[in-house]
Amino acid sequence: MGPASAFELIEFLLGPLPESRQGRDSVHEVAGAEQAGLRVDDLRTARCRMVFHDIGAVVWVLRTCVWWVPDFDVERYAEPLRRLDAQLRRGEPSVAHSTRHLMVARRPAVAG
Repeated sequence: MGPASAFELIEFLLGPLPESRQGRDSVHEVAGAEQAGLRVDDLRTARCRMVFHDIGAVVWVLRTCVWWVPDFDVERYAEPLRRLDAQLRRGEPSVAHSTRHLMVARRPAVAG
């Protein structure tokens, strides 16, 4: 996982969430692994782009990734969904990004 998943879309619905954006940072997680006695052999990061062209795809992903907007309901978020739908119908896709990192860590061999 990574420190941000689709925050552009989430914040469109919920408003700014600056503290949530800091939740998972690979530098802190490497330090945590090392403090736990692990040796970090590799760390890879990626920033993945998601492009939404229709409101049905947006609703589907919000219902699938329930942790993004925990209280998501089409009726509850009808107004911002209508605004987003209008944008998408004008041919302006909604772009969001997810950051991912992969850490390879292991316990050091015990002597003896």
